[in-house]
Amino acid sequence: MITIYGRATSSNVQLAMWAVGELGLEHERLDYGHKYGGTDTPEYRAMHPLGRVPVLKDGDLVMFESGAITRYLCEKYGTEPFWPKDLENRARLDVWCELIKATVAPMFAQPIFWSLLKFPAGQGGETVQAAAEAIKPHVAALDVRVGDGPWLAGEDFTFADLWTGHLLYRYNVLNFDKAATPNLDSYYQRLTQRPAFAEHVMVSFEPLRMV
Repeated sequence: MITIYGRATSSNVQLAMWAVGELGLEHERLDYGHKYGGTDTPEYRAMHPLGRVPVLKDGDLVMFESGAITRYLCEKYGTEPFWPKDLENRARLDVWCELIKATVAPMFAQPIFWSLLKFPAGQGGETVQAAAEAIKPHVAALDVRVGDGPWLAGEDFTFADLWTGHLLYRYNVLNFDKAATPNLDSYYQRLTQRPAFAEHVMVSFEPLRMV
């Protein structure tokens, strides 16, 4: 049995859980982090030295970092075409995973997502506005890459769609100035029709709101 430690409202947990859902893996998810606590105990710190979520346990394996967890799940349990066995084909998709996780996600999370949840309406506007402008070229590049889709790899839904799509629910629901991205908008609508995306990613973030 796979166990994921982490609250459902964490975008990093959502990435791992979406993979679990798409792969149809037997699992349990335990609420840890934020209002649930539990991450500052010696037992949890033995699994994750910084006390963050998610943590994965799969048999004797214990690991952290959502990207590493998700790649592990895809490598161990995924099959073609979801997890391409050809290294070059996989690499062409994986570069977009890294762009989203290493560049776009930090540009969105703190200055946009958390700012909008932290300040009352009308406050924090300059921070959000500057961040919204900074992220536009990156989102526009993803819009071009997605093209007519339907998925990042064309006709086949793959692991790369987990990375490129796991922030799009929050991105679309929040109200801020966005780039015009018709391809990405259509892509998002297709994602919402996937049961695993609806269950694990389209999770209300209202419990995180600070005002």
